[in-house]
Amino acid sequence: MNNFEVQITSVNMRYSGGVVSSVQVHFTGHDEERTINLNGYIPLTYEEYRGNESITNLEKLVRQNVSARLLEGLEEDTST
Repeated sequence: MNNFEVQITSVNMRYSGGVVSSVQVHFTGHDEERTINLNGYIPLTYEEYRGNESITNLEKLVRQNVSARLLEGLEEDTST
């Protein structure tokens, strides 16, 4: 996909015992022609989130996670 735009819309932290236990990175995305639209959230552990707080890094994490999930489904379809 050429120029697939990803936008982070919110970051929600869950706490347990006063400590961040997990993070949800909500996003939207679309291609140039807007023929493909995606939205959702990527669940991260606090360890995965720590050091990746910048929008640029979160966008990369979203791209990696979405790509992996799409390819995972493709591999399942071809194995049956």
